[in-house]
Amino acid sequence: MEAGEKSGPDIKSIKWENKLNPSLCYSHKIKCFTFLNIPHNFSNQIDWNYTEYGKLWTYNLNYFDFLNQEGMSKEIGIDLINDYIENDKTLKDGKEPYPISLRGINWVKFLSENRVCDSRINKILHQHYFILLKNLEYHLLGNHLLENAFSLLFGAYYFQDDKLYVKSKKLLISELNEQILNDGAHYELSPMYHQILFCRLLDCINLIKLNFLWQNDNLLSFLEVKASKMNSWLRNITYNNGEIPMVNDATYGIAAQSNELLSYAKEIGITDQQIPLSDSGYRKIGTNNYELFIDVGNVGPDYQPGHAHSDTFNFELIKNGNPIFVDTGISTYEKNDIRQSERATHSHNTVKIGDKEQTQVWGGFRVAKRARITYLVEKPNLIEARHNGYLSNGYKHSRSFLWGENHLILKDKINRSTNNNAKAYFHLHSSVAKPLVDGKTIMLESSGLSIDFENAFSISIQEYQLSAGFNNTNLAYKIVVLFDQTLKTKISL
Repeated sequence: MEAGEKSGPDIKSIKWENKLNPSLCYSHKIKCFTFLNIPHNFSNQIDWNYTEYGKLWTYNLNYFDFLNQEGMSKEIGIDLINDYIENDKTLKDGKEPYPISLRGINWVKFLSENRVCDSRINKILHQHYFILLKNLEYHLLGNHLLENAFSLLFGAYYFQDDKLYVKSKKLLISELNEQILNDGAHYELSPMYHQILFCRLLDCINLIKLNFLWQNDNLLSFLEVKASKMNSWLRNITYNNGEIPMVNDATYGIAAQSNELLSYAKEIGITDQQIPLSDSGYRKIGTNNYELFIDVGNVGPDYQPGHAHSDTFNFELIKNGNPIFVDTGISTYEKNDIRQSERATHSHNTVKIGDKEQTQVWGGFRVAKRARITYLVEKPNLIEARHNGYLSNGYKHSRSFLWGENHLILKDKINRSTNNNAKAYFHLHSSVAKPLVDGKTIMLESSGLSIDFENAFSISIQEYQLSAGFNNTNLAYKIVVLFDQTLKTKISL
């Protein structure tokens, strides 16, 4: 331990109360961990460096979320921590800043709530926090650096450490000012990551309110203002059925549900305000019949779009709580063909011209040239926009959304002929039966919808795999419409 570091405070002075518990991911009787829908049984010794299922699975093993799952006993939790400490010198992924950040929060929560004061555990935890302090993820920025900051605050309170607190406060103020947009969205524009980071922000507010350190400070009020904005955005984009749009990097079974987060915010006194959707580029329209989610925004953020997809003018449609047209979501973070396909233009409800991508996504978490919105008009029942993603090939694509109580009309326009080489994709939810094709009309009998295509060159029904979570997909159908310059799509509900 370095000079000046403390072995740990009087744990009795640290209070914590879990408001939300992670889903069950560890079964003690059979030493089975389940992450990303993949279970693994360690019959004897837990291998904290286990890599057979990819880096994200290993990361989850090292996060220690399972410490705070319902039913976790104090004794079993301490045994798991001590087992980890026994292997401290051989840890690999677990010593990276991101898993240190999440594990630090989980250890602090567990130790504080269970009134555990163990000098050996405290020593290792403190050492890990100082590894984090020296290796903050400035090279990745985004949610990684924000998670570092959240964790440093937990470390500061647990160890009553001014150095950790000062760094945490500085990072939280700078990063939340940078990363939370005017309409309350997290700037990586993934509803799932918004839920994750909103939950972490609420935890930090809860931590400060439960304890009485650094009270002559404005950090709490600052965090509450940001939480109120994030609360508004989450309420705005959550469907009436409680689900979020699965746009950009988003999937099921990772983050806490919106209703849980909104209740948590209310319980700890976060102001409930209504901020119209704006900077995020997302819009959501609701009628008595359906909910429509639209993306007319830019890829973001410019300097770190690792969770972005090629999905400009994408949309989702929910009828009476039942998903009809959906984003395909994600089922992996591995750098493979599936990951590449799930981020590509053809996996979203938008238009692809030839073999050109609107936005060049590559390398798992990289983006090169990207589509930008060059024109946007919004009226009471109409949104029209244009992007320049195909401009290098001489094309400009415009799409308008015109909605009424019982219909939705999409108009796609391309500035010059594509030789019938433009494709409009419409991905159906896996619960929607195979559509019936009658000329230029599609019937969704199970949903009571009909879709008419004007100026379509050809219409086909194809199968695809819809994500139901990491490493979990369901067979579903998509409508692929080939057209030249203009396509009018009328959806009657």
